[in-house]
Amino acid sequence: MFGKTSAKNQPSDNLTMIIGTYTGNGSKGIYTYRFNQNTGKSTPLSSTEVANPSYLTPSKDGKFVYAVSEMPDSTAALTAYTLDKSTGQLTQLNRQLTHGEDPCYVSTNGKIVLTANYTGGSMSIFSLSKDGSLNPVVKQFHGHLGGPDTTRQNTPHIHCTLFSPDGKYVFATDFSADQILRFTLTDGQIISPYGTPIPINADSGPRHLIFSSDGKFAYLVSELSGNVTAFRYKDGNLIRFQVITADEHHARGSADIHISPDGKFLYASNRLKNDGVAIFSRDKITGKLTLAGYQNTGIHPRNFNITPNGKYLLVACRDSDEIQVYLRDPHTGQLTDTRQDISLSKPVCIKFVE
Repeated sequence: MFGKTSAKNQPSDNLTMIIGTYTGNGSKGIYTYRFNQNTGKSTPLSSTEVANPSYLTPSKDGKFVYAVSEMPDSTAALTAYTLDKSTGQLTQLNRQLTHGEDPCYVSTNGKIVLTANYTGGSMSIFSLSKDGSLNPVVKQFHGHLGGPDTTRQNTPHIHCTLFSPDGKYVFATDFSADQILRFTLTDGQIISPYGTPIPINADSGPRHLIFSSDGKFAYLVSELSGNVTAFRYKDGNLIRFQVITADEHHARGSADIHISPDGKFLYASNRLKNDGVAIFSRDKITGKLTLAGYQNTGIHPRNFNITPNGKYLLVACRDSDEIQVYLRDPHTGQLTDTRQDISLSKPVCIKFVE
């Protein structure tokens, strides 16, 4: 299925894998592993104690890692670390409060860092110092109400904050208002509201948004509806052209979404019933999705990720206390469990650094 890896490419086979968890049930916080993306084997490297690092992101150059502490009170925070890729060791630079409860997503463009604060219903913006450390929150934007679910959409929630591929805009999923907020980005660091929000079907609960590698398309997975919405993207505008079901059991627990590195397949995870990953083939020219299969996984697949070479898809199964390693068929997109599980308490975020 995959050709032999040439000797000159051997160093890139070994990735530094960074895993965020929920603490309190045996987990210390953040764990790092050496993951070989040719064999699918993992080796533990290091661990770092921090409360509920449920989502984290490395900088583009892999020198820094920014991790939330998803706490439901005023202790909610974002921590900056340096990363030693050879040892997996994280060294704390500093820590800043998010001033929004339950931060659950973080992204950076190297100049600023954004957090989505779920219970706080806000997006916090931090500027960065030259050494990669965080300055206090410089600005905050808040989400809205308007969705029909009186239990899940009864207070504002922001779930994802994302930079556009052209570097000119920021998008935030406004979960409880069934819309996507958009902002302009000036000099990579000044954020201002832009235009009107982009509406999503009522009772959707927009959760995670991603862009295709060519920057022409965006895809949204909605937690409540279990749908994936496809958009054409151009200069700050998202033009919807398809809505397709990822969760046929309508469990109202869809979670994460990723495109394979070759752009041919899209995957979306579902929780609460029939836990697993929906598999879609993707037309790289039109962006259109077609359901291609479904892979059942462990319990509560909140997050998953695909290795840079596209060979493996790893699923963080929170309530099974494991990360499952699946081999990906590059022709069909289908997944095969390699049985090379990583046992870890409450894993919920997987990131790779080359």
